[in-house]
Amino acid sequence: MLNIIEIKTDYKPRTRQTLNTVLTLGTGVLTLIYPDFLYLTAGGYLVALGILFLSFKMPSVIAAVPLVTGILIFIFPDLIPITFGIFLVVFGLILLFSFSLTILGILTFVIGALIYMNPDFIAYLIAAFLLLYSLNNLVFLMRNN
Repeated sequence: MLNIIEIKTDYKPRTRQTLNTVLTLGTGVLTLIYPDFLYLTAGGYLVALGILFLSFKMPSVIAAVPLVTGILIFIFPDLIPITFGIFLVVFGLILLFSFSLTILGILTFVIGALIYMNPDFIAYLIAAFLLLYSLNNLVFLMRNN
């Protein structure tokens, strides 16, 4: 049985993609430079991503995932491995099934599992995800230019 999930949106994909790329790249670089302020950079990124999704009229469920996760990181900074790891697993599944980004979805899922299993290197794993995601968006923008 084949189920196809289709998400209909009313936004300009190039503008959203560009803003998402700049936000993700900036956050990835900040995470590498200042790993001690991880809760600020990760929480701020997730809240900004949720607001970005809401402003471009993405479905509420998809926009709520990063928004709620970012708020949880601000409230409970000690739970970053659990909350960000779960976010990446859910986000990886969304990428995998909704947007048909198979390789990125699988890598996001794997990085989320690694964060959950090995919280000692969480800043570098989060930075790896952010840089990988921004590189994917940048390649997509360049290819469609």
